[in-house]
Amino acid sequence: MSLSIIAGIVGPWQIVLIIAVILLMFGGKKIPELMSGIGKGMKDFKKAIKEDDENPKESPKDENKKEPLK
Repeated sequence: MSLSIIAGIVGPWQIVLIIAVILLMFGGKKIPELMSGIGKGMKDFKKAIKEDDENPKESPKDENKKEPLK
């Protein structure tokens, strides 16, 4: 029920108003740069998560088995 209440709050005119405010704040030239930065950040984040899943960190038990540094 709460989802339907939240969905009813934002209508088409509110979305237009939000877009207009964003355009006024950042200008038309800055918005593609902002979206590009957000996209690159998400891509890097997903890549880091994928690399972490492929190479899990060693458990503390495995660290005790390593040879000491010389």
